[in-house]
Amino acid sequence: MRLLLTSGGVRNATIRDALVDLLGRPIDECTALCIPTALYGHPAVGPGPNVRGFISGTSDDMTGLGWRSVGVLELTALPSIDEDLWVPKVRDADVLLVSGGDSLYLHHWMRESGLADLLPELTDTVWVGMSAGSMVLTPRIGQYFVEWTPPSGDDTTLGVVDFSIFPHLDHPMLPYNTMPAAEKWAAGLGNPAYVIDDDTALTVVDGEVGVVTEGHWTYLGA
Repeated sequence: MRLLLTSGGVRNATIRDALVDLLGRPIDECTALCIPTALYGHPAVGPGPNVRGFISGTSDDMTGLGWRSVGVLELTALPSIDEDLWVPKVRDADVLLVSGGDSLYLHHWMRESGLADLLPELTDTVWVGMSAGSMVLTPRIGQYFVEWTPPSGDDTTLGVVDFSIFPHLDHPMLPYNTMPAAEKWAAGLGNPAYVIDDDTALTVVDGEVGVVTEGHWTYLGA
């Protein structure tokens, strides 16, 4: 699996070019599945217009990029249906577009649905995460970002990569997402971390991490 881990989606030409490189062909030749599940779990979002906006591509830079087709993969529904109805569709998709929201809620449903177990098989798939959709692949999100409390009671996530992510640095609607706050957050993690704004993304291919940016970012070692 090739990863494009963003804070705010594919917001600029540099991030879009990185996405095309990961796909290996134009966006309009690729099929996508979008995963809105994280939105439901965040107390500031929940069900409603934000979910519709993500799925329809009218409120973000993910599903509205001009894909050949976009389907919806709602993780909370998957445990109640036969795997033959959804696993082949995941395997056939060129890209998974994973919304922001609550990382721990998303992690819980990735485990419950079986999608987490399927990830190692998706060697040719591109994962595009936005905020929580990126953070869910890290070892842990840190207490700073805990909203929904999982059954485990901790802040661990999938650990596909070995670093954590602090998104939305200096975002005008999130005045508390500052560099001093990020440094304090990182001090309690025990693993490396990247602090990125909405004009920055991380690529991960065969374990190699790259930074693509038209904005600001910082690497904080463990």
